[in-house]
Amino acid sequence: MRLPLFPLPVVLFPGAPMPLHVFEPRYRQMVARCVEGDERFGLIYHDPDCHGPFSTENGGVGCIAHIVKFQPLPDGRSLLLIRGVERFRVEDGIESGAPYWEALAAPYEDEREDRRGLVPRRQRSIDLFYRVLEEVVKYKQPFPEIDPGMETAFQIAQAIRIDPGWQQDLLVSRRERDRLGQLDELLRLVLDAGTLDGTREDPPFPF
Repeated sequence: MRLPLFPLPVVLFPGAPMPLHVFEPRYRQMVARCVEGDERFGLIYHDPDCHGPFSTENGGVGCIAHIVKFQPLPDGRSLLLIRGVERFRVEDGIESGAPYWEALAAPYEDEREDRRGLVPRRQRSIDLFYRVLEEVVKYKQPFPEIDPGMETAFQIAQAIRIDPGWQQDLLVSRRERDRLGQLDELLRLVLDAGTLDGTREDPPFPF
């Protein structure tokens, strides 16, 4: 598939909503074309301060973003609400003459693994997450519903404020049990420390 790319220092997970403020002229043009077309682009994690200039040659993994809401502003900027659809991997760059990046991309799917016992395994991660909400965050509202019948790590990870490098490692992982293990390790650290950064005033969950 052919995708316009939006490299940003954030990670989008499948199923997760994310607001975006689009102000750079080339991405204004990209968004305008997306809105006129299939309302999709590829959001790919890239931090220029850490990684240098962006390139489509590194085979990066990102997430297809669907534009749920588009709010143009009078000065040409726009506000978006996007939602992650599925993961992709950059296969090759496209020289299209557009001011933004475009690439040929392929679906990035999990490796085959034994799915027996996966639903109760997911439930253990969900229960651990709820413990963090109750004991650390002191969350007073009904807990967010997480369906153990579906991929669970991404459902939980979208709620965690943490270094995007950690989030990207989770996005790139191709085994769900590995993702659940990575997530559980973090949640146990949060339980042990009180919060991710050690201050209850700024919990790592934006609920």
